[in-house]
Amino acid sequence: MDHDQTEYFKALLKRMADEILQRGDDAVESMQGGEMAMPDPADRASAESEREFLLSLRQREHTMLRKIREALQRIENGEYGECEECGEPIGVARLKARPVTTLCIQCKQRQEQLETAPGTGRGPQLQRYEF
Repeated sequence: MDHDQTEYFKALLKRMADEILQRGDDAVESMQGGEMAMPDPADRASAESEREFLLSLRQREHTMLRKIREALQRIENGEYGECEECGEPIGVARLKARPVTTLCIQCKQRQEQLETAPGTGRGPQLQRYEF
């Protein structure tokens, strides 16, 4: 990967991190709006459901932020854009689609096939019942 491409992905990752942090600040501000007394159980349930949804989104964003920081560290180490499994370059198109990826498309497809293969202990399993 050349210097211009590396700088492009570095700026992209930093922009992604800034957006996540901004959304996080906005979410905290909205959640600190104070608890309103809601006598209606349906209103309370709806508010609690929305709160749980927001917390779930925040957890996903926290995970993404960690992956972004790891990608930025790989850039600093000169390892960005290399598949961690086979060592081959990850295509630029794949990096543009998922800048935090650590696997080339072939290794990712192989990983997904293994995860869904029967008998691997991963992915959906069919239960057998004896009659």
